[in-house]
Amino acid sequence: MPKKAIIIGAGPAGLTAAYELLNRSDIIPVILEENDFVGGISATLDYKNNKIDMGGHRFFSKSDRVMSWWLSILPLQGKPAKDDILLKRPVELSSQKKAPNPEKTDRVMLKRPRLSRIYYLKTFFSYPVSLNLETIKGLGLWRMFKIGCSYIKALLFPIKDEKSLEDFMINRFGRELYLTFFKDYTEKLWGIDCNQISAEWGAQRIKGISILKVLKQMAQNLSGKHDETVETSFIESFYYPKFGPGHLWQTVADLVKNKGGKIVFGQKVTRLIQDNQKIIAVETTDDHGKKMVYEGDIFISTMPVKDLINAMNDVPPEIHHIADGLLYRDFRVAGILLNKLKLKNTTAISTINQIVPDTWIYVQERNVKLGRIQIFNNWSPYMVADFPNKVWIGLEYFCNEQDKLWTDNEQDFIDFAVHEADKIGIFDKKDVLDACAYRVKKAYPAYFGTYNQFDCIKQYINQIENLYLIGRNGMHRYNNMDHSTLTAMKAVDYILGVCQSKEDIWSVNTETDYHEEK
Repeated sequence: MPKKAIIIGAGPAGLTAAYELLNRSDIIPVILEENDFVGGISATLDYKNNKIDMGGHRFFSKSDRVMSWWLSILPLQGKPAKDDILLKRPVELSSQKKAPNPEKTDRVMLKRPRLSRIYYLKTFFSYPVSLNLETIKGLGLWRMFKIGCSYIKALLFPIKDEKSLEDFMINRFGRELYLTFFKDYTEKLWGIDCNQISAEWGAQRIKGISILKVLKQMAQNLSGKHDETVETSFIESFYYPKFGPGHLWQTVADLVKNKGGKIVFGQKVTRLIQDNQKIIAVETTDDHGKKMVYEGDIFISTMPVKDLINAMNDVPPEIHHIADGLLYRDFRVAGILLNKLKLKNTTAISTINQIVPDTWIYVQERNVKLGRIQIFNNWSPYMVADFPNKVWIGLEYFCNEQDKLWTDNEQDFIDFAVHEADKIGIFDKKDVLDACAYRVKKAYPAYFGTYNQFDCIKQYINQIENLYLIGRNGMHRYNNMDHSTLTAMKAVDYILGVCQSKEDIWSVNTETDYHEEK
C-alpha cells in the first residue's frame, strides 16, 4: 500500500513538495490548507478582474533547478504580450516551436523588465542606491559629502562584532547612507529599531550588496564591460506568470490533483499527535469547529513554527518557551484603481500612457506609514481589467495584528491609505475609482524575540524522523519564493534517499552569495 504524506499548507513549498512526490515516487500527498485558495503569501487575489500580487514576486533564481521547474509549469512566451505589442518593445521569446502566445493562451510565463526605485523627498532614487548624477542632485552635495565621509570611516574602522542589522548595514554602507535610505524603511517593515534585529536578516536579504558593489556596477556601466555575475538587486528582467504568482501555484495545484494528490481547504491544523519520536496523525478544525484526523507516514509542515510547536504533544518546556517568543510581522494591502497617477515618468523607458515604469516602489518618506507601492500594470498587462485605460496599484503596509492598521475596518483602512498616497504626491484622491483591502497574517518571520535560540527548535524537530519543515514560515526564515521551492525539493530528496541529512534542507539560503543571481 502506498505511503501517505500529510503536507500542512498549500503555499509554494507545500505544493512543490506534493508535485515532486507525485512525479518521483508512489507516495500520495494530502495537502491541508487553512484558506480557501492556494499560494500562501504568493497567491494572486482577484477584485473585479483586477489581480493583486500579495507582496510582489519576481521569478528569478540562481538555482537552475528551480528556474527549470517553474518554466516546466508555465512555459516562456513565444509571442509578445499586450504591452510589448503596443509599445513595440523587444522582448526575449522562447525558441521552442510551440511556445505559447500570451494573447491567445493563459498557461504562459512572461519576460518582464525590472525597475524598482526608492521614493524619498518626493523624488525617485535608484534601488539599490547608485552613485550617479540623479542621486547627487536629489540628495545635494552636502548630504553626499557626509555619506562619503561616513563610508570611508566604516571602511577604516568597521564594527568588528556585527550583532545587529544596524551594525551589518553600517559596515557596508556607512552610517549616513544607512540613516538616509535603510533605517526608516526597515523599521517600517519590522516595527522596531534596527539595532534590535539580528544581523542574520541582512545576511539573508541583502548579502553581497554594498557601496563597493555599487561602485563596481557604476564602473561597468561607464566602461561598457559587465561581469557575468551580477547581484539579484541589479538584474534587469525577470519571469512572471501571466496572471501573477498565484497563477503558477494554482496550475501546480491542478496538476497535483490530476496526478492523484489531494488538497483539502478550510482545514487549520490544531494538533499534531506524536508517539515515540514520530508524528502519527494531525487534527484539523474547520470554520464551523468540526474536527478531522488525518493519519500518515510522512509529515511536511509549512505552518508557522510557533503554531506548530504549540500544536504538538510531549514538547519539552524550554522548546515551548522559545516557540512562544518567536515573533512575526503582518501585512495589509489596499488595491486602488485609478484614472491616473500623479507621478510622472521622467525616465527613458517607454510605458503605456507614460505611467512610471516601476514594478514596485519603496517608500522612504518618514511622515507616512506606507511602506511599498506596487504598480500592477507593469508586472503584467493581464493583471488589470481595463488595461491600458486605468492604473491598478497596491499600497502595502507592515503591521502587527493588534495595530490600528490591522484592526481598522476595510473602508477606514482604504481611506487612510488613500490619504497618505495623496499626501506624498502618488495620486490625487479625485482620481480614485474603486478600492479593496486584504490582510496576510505572519507574512514575515522576525529575526528578533527568541530567534537567537531557534537552533534549539531546529535540533528538536530534526530528531522527529518523519517530520520535515520547509518554506518561509515552516523554517522561520525570511526566504524568497525560490528558496521555499528549493527547500521542498531538498526535503523530497531526503525522503527518497537522494541525500543523507536533513541539514541539506536547512542549508538553503545560507550561502554567502544569493540564490537570485544573474
